[in-house]
Amino acid sequence: MRLLILGGTAWLGGYITSTALELGHQVTCLARGASGPVAAGAAFVRADRERPDAYDEVAAERWDVVVDVSRQPGQVQRAAAALVRRSRSFVFVSSANVYADHSSPGQDETKTLLPPLVGNIMESMAVYGEAKVACEQHVMDAYGPERTVIARVGLIGGPGDVFDRTGYWPLRFARPAREDGKVLVPDAPTELTQVIDVRDLARWLVEAGTSSLHGIFNTTGETIPLSEHLQIARTVAGHSGPVVPASSEWLLAHQVQPWMGDRSLPLWLGDPDWAGFNARDSSRARSAGLRTRPLEDTLTAGLAWELTRDLSRPRRAGLSDDDERSLLDEFSPR
Repeated sequence: MRLLILGGTAWLGGYITSTALELGHQVTCLARGASGPVAAGAAFVRADRERPDAYDEVAAERWDVVVDVSRQPGQVQRAAAALVRRSRSFVFVSSANVYADHSSPGQDETKTLLPPLVGNIMESMAVYGEAKVACEQHVMDAYGPERTVIARVGLIGGPGDVFDRTGYWPLRFARPAREDGKVLVPDAPTELTQVIDVRDLARWLVEAGTSSLHGIFNTTGETIPLSEHLQIARTVAGHSGPVVPASSEWLLAHQVQPWMGDRSLPLWLGDPDWAGFNARDSSRARSAGLRTRPLEDTLTAGLAWELTRDLSRPRRAGLSDDDERSLLDEFSPR
């Protein structure tokens, strides 16, 4: 089949492109090219999606599937309008951030969404969920439910995680900041995690688009406790040093941020109002063919990739070695 991928040069888009090629499809990527080259074997159309003529070249052809990962409502609306008569179906990569409530585990695709973003441009990640809701609506308005796949994706992990969330823990256990091997972890055993391997997600997106599937799907990894996730990361890294659990209250009091960002501990949420954020019901996607590999495989590949990078670089998620040592020095259990 002929696939048009809007993007295709960054992390997830790159895996979608390479997976589609491996499965024997013809792939064209439309992008600015700022994130790097397309995979070998894919055609490339250079275009800026903010320009009114961005889709002129690809709208002159016919496509079986269009795949889009954008967070910008204006980009998605213009793409859908330009391509709706030139393509059979549209696969949109959305996010579990579209939901209005994250307090309860096990919620499915029928739950209430945030209001859609008003306007064409998402100017801040503070309205990421609202922007993705608006994107979903633009696709549905153009293609209708029978020609649309919407994948509400959870946390993505594995090789290439430039957001640094899923690679942090195996790397920290593999390279403790202190000589005694101590590693600071959140004492939050009841918190839940869901990580979907980027390779599994990419394969499902391609198969969903090329199999005439349609509908809305929570596309997430399996739900496991944070404590189990950390133990798997520790095993993958071969860590045998002490693990130092600190309560959410202590971490927050010492300016450690949950989830991501500077001076953070990834995957930890620290807020009961978000207890269901990493625990969405993905049974519908699994019934539609989603297959996910063991977390151990994802973290092993993620660690191998981390070790190819500059370990002294500023991270987008996690503690620096200096912060880790300082916090361990300050820690005193209650």
